Amino acid sequence: MKKFVLLCLVAVVFASCTSTNHGELVGVRKKSKPFYQPDPYGMVFVPMGSYTMGVGSQDITASNVATAKTISVSSFYMDETEITNNEYREFVYYVRDSIARRLLGEVNQDFLITEDPKTGEMYDPPHLNWKEKIDWKSDEQDVRDALEEIFIPKEERFYGRKEIDARKLIFEYFWIDLHAAAKKEFRDGADYHNASFADRPQGMTDRSVYIITETINVYPDTLAWIHDYAYSFNDPLTEKYFWHQAYDNYPVVGVNWNQARAFCVWRTNKITNYNLSQRNASIPSEFRLPTEAEWEWAARGGNHLNPYPWGGPYTRNDRGCLLANFKPLRGNYISDGGSSTVIVGHYKPNDWGLYDMAGNVAEWTSSAYDPVSYNITWDLNPEYVYNAKANESPVMKRKVVRGGSWKDIAHYIQVNTRSYEYQDTAKCYIGFRCVQSYLGRMKGDDPRKMSRVY
Repeated sequence: MKKFVLLCLVAVVFASCTSTNHGELVGVRKKSKPFYQPDPYGMVFVPMGSYTMGVGSQDITASNVATAKTISVSSFYMDETEITNNEYREFVYYVRDSIARRLLGEVNQDFLITEDPKTGEMYDPPHLNWKEKIDWKSDEQDVRDALEEIFIPKEERFYGRKEIDARKLIFEYFWIDLHAAAKKEFRDGADYHNASFADRPQGMTDRSVYIITETINVYPDTLAWIHDYAYSFNDPLTEKYFWHQAYDNYPVVGVNWNQARAFCVWRTNKITNYNLSQRNASIPSEFRLPTEAEWEWAARGGNHLNPYPWGGPYTRNDRGCLLANFKPLRGNYISDGGSSTVIVGHYKPNDWGLYDMAGNVAEWTSSAYDPVSYNITWDLNPEYVYNAKANESPVMKRKVVRGGSWKDIAHYIQVNTRSYEYQDTAKCYIGFRCVQSYLGRMKGDDPRKMSRVY
């Protein structure tokens, strides 16, 4: 009997050895399906390529802030249009409903999920139950009392209208400061040491120091139309532009850089949570603002040395029609079809399929602004980043704005023109669009067509 047991053990050992591919190195096999990154809805694919950044038309301001530099950019996806009022409104409604569910959870536990249904693990804090509908006109007194906190106080209401208090639409999120975590040196007393992964002291003892928590009000500044142009009648746009359905497909404005970044985080969480709920292992990369180099590469549409996204040197086509929404001539705003912003996608796209890369609204990028950043950044995926704090000098809060807007002359809608605005400032002529890094080749793609070099 003992011999039989021993033979069985030997057989098990040999069987386990043969299951490791005869001892050959084959890597770790995952049980999940092979990764495939589908085209994100509303986005177009921009292939990797090399181009001369900063070159275009004459530098009429003699600023010398866009010196020519040959760079290479990796593939990515980009929104085919700027983010619209209707799309940004979904973000605002999400924050509103999140706050409402937390308030209702205090009187009705159906709005909260307190434990994992599979493991029984308790959630701290409880998760929100998004399947439970909110009855904003409920007759139940406890529900009405719970929701009262999210509305404007009675003494502040105009004509007695019960409206959501936009000041309370606060979104909390976090991001990881990888640049701080990747510093190559740390100081030990009076001596400096190289910091490898093994001996980086702060990062390896408490990584939470690199997790930055942000809280921000997500409601756009609807008064931007007035404070940007005080001596102008923009009251109708102030009162209706963001929420009225007539402007659903117009680009959102009055959104500062911090709010645009928060939108990208929320959009990432939205698609990630959905994929996890579907047990989809192919989690895409995060949504983010484009770098300055990515934006210019996308705006050029694969053309070389072109001053405008459509490839030509003129702002009109052969029939005399203007090709973008900007300020033509000496202020004839309506000659291009709109006095201020117009519906997104109104003009033809560039060769990548991207609309309004010139005019309509200028666009935030992730890059910090410095007049000489071209000279200090790398030539592969260049990016100049500075995360300014709220109490820092305004000059440290400058972020690159590209593309020009409905109120700008032709020079500012050129693909190489650089401008900036402060990250905590919202304007009635600045919007944004998102990008997503590309992680793998799409099905059916010809690898020979995945890049362009000039």
